[in-house]
Amino acid sequence: MCGLNGIISAVIETEKCESIVRAMNKRLAHRGPDHDGIWKDDKICLGHRRLSIIDLSPESNQPFISNDKRYVIIYNGELYNYKDLKLELQRTAQGSAEQPYFFKTGSDTEVILAAYIRWGNSCLTHFNGMFAFAIYDTTTKKTFIARDRIGVKPLYYYYGDDAFMFSSEVRPIIHSGIRSFELNKDVLAEYFMYQTVLAPNTLVKGIKMLMPGHYLEFENGKATITQYYSTNKISNASDHLSYKQICEKVNELITHSVQLRMVADVPFGAFLSGGIDSSAVVGLMSKVSSEQVQTFNVSFDESEFSESKFARIIAKKFNTKHHEIKLTPGDFLKQLPEALDAIDHPSGDGPNTYIVSKATKNAGIKMALSGIGGDELFAGYDVFKRMTDLQKKAWINAIPRFARTGVGHLIKKRKKSVSGNKIAELLSEPKISFSSAYPLNRSVYTLKELQQLIKHPEPFTQIKKVVDQTPQKKHHLLSAVSICEINTYLENVLLRDADQMSMAVALEVREPLLDYKLIEFALSVNDEHKFPHTPKKLFIDSLGDLLPKEIVQRPKMGFTLPWQSWLKNDLRSFCEKNISELSEYSFCHKNEIQNYWARFLNDDRIVTWSRVWHLVVLNYWIKENKLN
Repeated sequence: MCGLNGIISAVIETEKCESIVRAMNKRLAHRGPDHDGIWKDDKICLGHRRLSIIDLSPESNQPFISNDKRYVIIYNGELYNYKDLKLELQRTAQGSAEQPYFFKTGSDTEVILAAYIRWGNSCLTHFNGMFAFAIYDTTTKKTFIARDRIGVKPLYYYYGDDAFMFSSEVRPIIHSGIRSFELNKDVLAEYFMYQTVLAPNTLVKGIKMLMPGHYLEFENGKATITQYYSTNKISNASDHLSYKQICEKVNELITHSVQLRMVADVPFGAFLSGGIDSSAVVGLMSKVSSEQVQTFNVSFDESEFSESKFARIIAKKFNTKHHEIKLTPGDFLKQLPEALDAIDHPSGDGPNTYIVSKATKNAGIKMALSGIGGDELFAGYDVFKRMTDLQKKAWINAIPRFARTGVGHLIKKRKKSVSGNKIAELLSEPKISFSSAYPLNRSVYTLKELQQLIKHPEPFTQIKKVVDQTPQKKHHLLSAVSICEINTYLENVLLRDADQMSMAVALEVREPLLDYKLIEFALSVNDEHKFPHTPKKLFIDSLGDLLPKEIVQRPKMGFTLPWQSWLKNDLRSFCEKNISELSEYSFCHKNEIQNYWARFLNDDRIVTWSRVWHLVVLNYWIKENKLN
């Protein structure tokens, strides 16, 4: 796990390119404290910051050069099947023109490079891992850049007349000095509505994110982007299987995924919240490991927020070396400025992830496994049940729109809440369908609410595109919801937060529930086997007796903090300052933004802390990066 930077320019001198990349590397020091590397050629410079996880020797430092000196690679991530691929690349098929590759290191970096030399662009179909990498061919002068299937590892780029630049983070490009960057006002409505900006767009005009499952080729001043993988597909892989066989297959895939992700040459462990997903990962780690697993749980005294008692149950059952890191609200608040400064691109609730990552890293761990992905794959969120209920109420469309709108107004008036506003807006739609309901389900505000806060509220373009491209297959409604969750919330909030906040403290996080083979199979399972009578029924049944009843039957919590109280007390002056500054921007309705904050302070049920906090974060990030 590392950080990478690069610049290619026909107009900027090589020495200047090197100077720019050195400065970019410095900004990524937190991602890779173990080595700082630079490689340059005519009008190109590549930079790398290394966090050593596999093969800790200096020979594996990057930029890494092939045996014949033709290719140079910079790479961020982990290739989980690198050992099998290495054996294959050391062999040749009888009678073929392929040559064996002679490895000089034990790193997965060299395996990726050797695979590209052997298979070219199609090397990506051989990889199982999380990655973003760039390979430069000194002969053809072509640069090949790729990102993993699910989008665990980020890759941002700028493509202008002066240069082509790319980085693991947005900020090194913003502050590269190559040009001044502006706030991307075209996607502000999307950020307000969904607490994030969906790839390929970012909040910075001119900076894009390479989409998951895509690669980019830059040659002769031209960039070409190609998709090599998509999660937008529902196969028939499980159609011929009984429920018991489906459970056995899910168990097999998850167990193998966990096993693959336990390869490391440094101390590692697992985040253990005490929920089903993290408990399952820890249980399977203990099952396949010959050594005692280390687990990490952050706890605090407020019982309504702490899950530590459940984590202790799992730690005891699997005899883990358990670290319970108790923090007070004061500890969290002291670390909040660090967490805010670690935000590379605003999204979701990043500070929570920062606190857990920092506590784990301080305990001497360099890599940790996480339970991210279980809710998206196995119908763990409320949105799955809502969409199922909506499907059963298709008859509502037979009611004239004016009548539905009238009913919506009554509901909104009597049920003064976020859900009441959303129901009213959905009933006023020309047609109530998956396409209209899913974006509204996932939104922070309704469109009418957004219109009161900002000018030009047009947030639906990108998420509508995701929803419209999602396959609608009979008996697979829940898989369609999973695909939307993966391509929106998971990729653009959870994974973005997990990467930027864990790498801010140089901690690598691996997500075994996001193995692409597991995802493909889970999406193939029809609704009758997944229907959420209880959340994640298929997942739980697949685990057999791995988890105790206290974990399986407990209410869902998630890692949360007492934000509602903090925003009104400890963080009040900080929030007021940022809300006031945000309201002054030309894209905001000043009085409405300030009134919204006043409503929050006056305990308006509609103005929850999450509807306010991401606005505070937005302004803080804009100011910090001088985009105003």
